[in-house]
Amino acid sequence: MSDEMTHWERIRATLRDEEIDRVAVSMWRHFFENETSARSLAEAMLTFQNKYNWDFMKVNPRASYHAEGWGLKVRYEGNRSPLVTETPVKEPDDWLKLETLSPENAVLREHLEALEIISKELNGELPFLMTVFTPLSIAADLAPSEEIFLQHLREYPDKVKSALEVITETFTDFSRECFSRGISGLFFATTSWATLDSLTQEEYLELARPFDLRLLQAMPAAEFNILHVCRDNNFLNLLKDYPAQAFNWDINGRDNPSLLQGKDIVDGKIVVGGIRFGNDLVQADEEQVKQEISDLKSEMGNKGWMLGVGCSFAPETPDKNVAAIRESADK
Repeated sequence: MSDEMTHWERIRATLRDEEIDRVAVSMWRHFFENETSARSLAEAMLTFQNKYNWDFMKVNPRASYHAEGWGLKVRYEGNRSPLVTETPVKEPDDWLKLETLSPENAVLREHLEALEIISKELNGELPFLMTVFTPLSIAADLAPSEEIFLQHLREYPDKVKSALEVITETFTDFSRECFSRGISGLFFATTSWATLDSLTQEEYLELARPFDLRLLQAMPAAEFNILHVCRDNNFLNLLKDYPAQAFNWDINGRDNPSLLQGKDIVDGKIVVGGIRFGNDLVQADEEQVKQEISDLKSEMGNKGWMLGVGCSFAPETPDKNVAAIRESADK
């Protein structure tokens, strides 16, 4: 195939498991210093897109936006991950105090405004996805630590489930509003929780999956949802039937499947990933990055997958390494 495809043509052909002119590629990261307003967040996303011409955009909002409406507070200090200064849940009974938030809640409205700006500038020329955490992931952010959250989850499951009902309703409504702003799908992220390092499979099936599916199944028909299954030792096999067209995870994580193994697991759906992140990408030699991508392309072929990062890559990653990834997709 010699004719160059548009971004949408390449993505749609990939999703249909058809031959493409080249592998679709995207990367995503935080721009911490730009995440405190709708305008600056949108401009950071658009500048990054314009610089590298990715095939799709994953909107990377501030990670705390899911929980701020219930009282989570963070402090930004330059281009670093913000510090949590206050959490709304301290005692088990605090879970019962949560109330459903409207999409017009200040922080949620702010992110809808960012999507409006991005949608207008992209003008339908490439897919863009909004990042939404799973209800269990959002609940965990309301507690002082993952350890305390896990204690509450196991000792007071009914109280935490009450909060999960509220969270699911809130983000079902919010996610619908994201679609009305023009997104192509959700980047639905499990963060710390779809892993055997945090929960048993039985616990995830009882405490997370029903809420995940309720939210996803309430969405308008989407062309391009990505399920991001985070961390080592992940539950990709447990989530393979979720209503998503593509699945993303860290292939270098401990006991995680390779991209080719994952493609067998998700049984005909698309896989996205293959690129290292964190210090591995910060310290990598650009020629080594190019060689790894060349090897991956040889292994995966020219159908049924997209090149992407296994999780948000670090802001201090050298531009030359990011450029090497983008250039490797073209070869």
